[in-house]
Amino acid sequence: MCIPPEAQWKRATIPDRRSVPFFGQGRGLTDSQSLDSIPPPPSPKLRRAQKVAEQKAQRIQDFKQRCGPGFSSSSAWQARPWQHRIAIEQGIRKQDALPEEMEVVEDPTIEEPVGINPVQVEVGEFEEPTVDVEEIVAENPCQNYHCKHGKVCELDENNTPMCVCQDPSSCPASTAVFEKVCGTDNKTYDTSCHFFATKCTLEGTKKGHKLHLDYIGPCKFIPECLDTELSEFPLRMRDWLKNVLVTLYERDEDNNLLTEKQKLRVKKIHENEKRLEAGDHTVELLTRDFEKNYNMYIFPVHWQFGQLDQHPVDGYLSHTELAPLRAPLIPMEHCTTRFFETCDLDNDKYIALEEWGNCFGIKEKDIDKDLVI
Repeated sequence: MCIPPEAQWKRATIPDRRSVPFFGQGRGLTDSQSLDSIPPPPSPKLRRAQKVAEQKAQRIQDFKQRCGPGFSSSSAWQARPWQHRIAIEQGIRKQDALPEEMEVVEDPTIEEPVGINPVQVEVGEFEEPTVDVEEIVAENPCQNYHCKHGKVCELDENNTPMCVCQDPSSCPASTAVFEKVCGTDNKTYDTSCHFFATKCTLEGTKKGHKLHLDYIGPCKFIPECLDTELSEFPLRMRDWLKNVLVTLYERDEDNNLLTEKQKLRVKKIHENEKRLEAGDHTVELLTRDFEKNYNMYIFPVHWQFGQLDQHPVDGYLSHTELAPLRAPLIPMEHCTTRFFETCDLDNDKYIALEEWGNCFGIKEKDIDKDLVI
């Protein structure tokens, strides 16, 4: 029996609506279209529909071969276009009910900002902050503890600083001749450190009480100071003090040598046109200049006393306080020692401001402690 393949296909496929392929939204087949013209979709459902269409085409081809070319199957198919359309629409509705295949999109991980800082910092980008903890070293009590020449600071059993005599062997050796010193015992010491350390070890003895630093340099023969030479010494000493002060004024560019009060005093001396130029001058010239320009010498004498009266500032000069001025002068001025001895009128081993002024010819009424600035 030759049953048109359309009827066979209809009975086989229409009851199972899930087998109807999806060809597009709201779009069915026209009379001029065939299933063979539809490209196979990638969906499994469409592949099954394509297979059904291929089977239908094969049945039609077999029918023509068995029943002959005069029988047309198109009339049977064309007589029922509504059946085909119903099948297609039902398949479309069923396809719409199925979940669509969705492209898997990788959800990027969004890192939350660290703290309130909107800038995300990668782990390990910065090292952990390190805090340098300075080692706390206990302050040495001897650090700011002052000891006089010849003594050093040491700590007792209670960690209390105390001054003890320095070992002379611990003093550094001299590197030049001018570092050597001569003591009043007429002995040359390698350095002033060796001298004061030795003097400290003699504390409490008669020898130690008489031992003093005599002058700078190795011990040498110092001629005796005659009376005539002693009378000339204050003249040269006054002139030298004045010229030293004027030189300091001229070179004091950084205000480190003289105070403002001292500068005001020296300014008048510096502007004095009659002052003597530095150098060797005859006794007569020095005497005349002192008489004519007496006021120019008052302040330099007071200034030098103030420079020496430092330990302590009490208005008296001890043998130790005189050393910075006397020690360098003795090798050049052999009357230095005798001059300072004569200044101590009361022989108390100290030179007061009044005694100092008198030695340099300053009148008693002009000696003023307020000028010691």
